[in-house]
Amino acid sequence: MGNLPPCGILAAPLYALWVFGLFPTNTAVLDAANGSKNTLLRNVSYKYEEFPLRILNRSPFVLLLFLFVTTALAASDPNDTEGTADHPEVTRFPGFHLDSSEMNDYNEFRFASEGFDDSGEPKGEVKAGKYWHIFYWLNEGARKPSAIELVRNYENAFKKAGGGLVIRHPPSGEPESAVYRMPQPNGGERWMQINISAGGERLEMNIVDVGAMTQKVEFSADEIADALNKNGYIALTGILFDTGKATIKSESEPLLNEIIALLKNDKSLKLSVEGHTDNVGDKRTNEELSKKRAESVVKYLTGNGIDSKRLKFDGKGDSMPVADNRSENGRAKNRRVELVKF
Repeated sequence: MGNLPPCGILAAPLYALWVFGLFPTNTAVLDAANGSKNTLLRNVSYKYEEFPLRILNRSPFVLLLFLFVTTALAASDPNDTEGTADHPEVTRFPGFHLDSSEMNDYNEFRFASEGFDDSGEPKGEVKAGKYWHIFYWLNEGARKPSAIELVRNYENAFKKAGGGLVIRHPPSGEPESAVYRMPQPNGGERWMQINISAGGERLEMNIVDVGAMTQKVEFSADEIADALNKNGYIALTGILFDTGKATIKSESEPLLNEIIALLKNDKSLKLSVEGHTDNVGDKRTNEELSKKRAESVVKYLTGNGIDSKRLKFDGKGDSMPVADNRSENGRAKNRRVELVKF
């Protein structure tokens, strides 16, 4: 026999499933969302019925065929922008192609877990970890799902992984966004926000995988020293605070401890700690908040053996942005603490 064309390769397992009476009545994607032992059945479908898992569990052979088929179906769309990629465990909705994507090993994002303020800015928790920002557009001629269908699809997927919907906005009528969370096997959690626009033809995803207990340190003591010697300053986005407060979050401690190690290794080093914010809120409030946050950092350092004479603090508010405040990714970069030699 000659080699089967791609359509024949896909048709063979589909035919086998049909012969055994196991072809699903709706389109589903089986996704290894939580490692090899925890699989998440994504009900990416035009209806909300569950695929009968009990049938799949009866036959490893059928499951293998099903995985083969769904992997082929989930392959990249020919309309995908070159160089883009899906989240490795969150499957796209059928009929959409990738317009743009970005992945950062470490970044933060403010989820609209408490809705939006009057100016349309998100209100809610800031989560930090491995970050994905992905845009999808509906293919020309593809069936357009309703916004409710998109929201329910991912709600079902997160529920199957032990999580669920955090909030939908607006709470009634046609949704424009939704926030979800689910636990991870390592003790961390995954947060996702989808934003729906252009009448359901444009889908935006912001996903943060928050690590458990340990997190990657943004910079080591040596790396901070190198930047200070080269540039005279360094910008840190890994020192995190409670929303609207100067309280330092516990996940910031590894980075703060690197700063302490740096100051203990170089007894002559003096640092000015300068706080910066995004442009959400009024300028005076932002300036005061940034100054209090810088002061909190200095208090942490002096509370761990660093002489206060070697430190000073200031707050710049939103006066010195390093990125575009019109996007959440840009605002996350602007919310930072800078260390400046003096």
